[in-house]
Amino acid sequence: MKKKLILFTLFTCILSTSNAVAQLDKSNGASNKGKIKAVVLNNAKTLEKPKSIELKGNNGFKQAYDNEQKKLKKKQEEDKINNKGVISQKRINEARFLKAFKKINGQYIYPVIDQDLGSFRTNSNSVNIICRDFQYPDGDRVTIMVNNIPVVTNITLKQRYQSFTIPLEVGINKISFVALNQGTSGPNTAAFKVYNDAGDLLSSNEWNLATDAKATLVIAKDK
Repeated sequence: MKKKLILFTLFTCILSTSNAVAQLDKSNGASNKGKIKAVVLNNAKTLEKPKSIELKGNNGFKQAYDNEQKKLKKKQEEDKINNKGVISQKRINEARFLKAFKKINGQYIYPVIDQDLGSFRTNSNSVNIICRDFQYPDGDRVTIMVNNIPVVTNITLKQRYQSFTIPLEVGINKISFVALNQGTSGPNTAAFKVYNDAGDLLSSNEWNLATDAKATLVIAKDK
């Protein structure tokens, strides 16, 4: 009987202790309700603001340009070696261009190419031609020919217009302006206008000629 009493008392003490611990955990849970639990990582690193990039000196673009020039020069030298003795169409065109525009005593000599100024028809007995140097006057001189016969010779073109009356024959009248020189700076340049005897404009044009080249205008006179 005594032994049962001791066991009963021990069981009661254990039960009371369990209830007290449960109440304590419950109160702690209520006090922490609504709070956010955070996990702290010991190996977390602090981010640093990146430093701005500073360009020191002002030779960056020049250096890049020099490098590109070196690459281009190297490529040209390689092409020269690879194309040695090979005549390409490009080289032929360059040779023709340089041959056409020779430079003598610092001045380009333009190729002698005649210029066609067109053909016209009129009933007029004559035409009035006015012409001038449309660029800066530099001493350009011309001769006017009709059917290969000089009719007005050694005209010095000026800044203002000069007027010349040319008689017409029935049929074809080939009027040519022959460049006698190229002035101090070639080519021989002029602006001209052609009027019939009634004052109507037949033609208005320009020429750019090398020495000895001619610009030709054909006028057909009806009966």
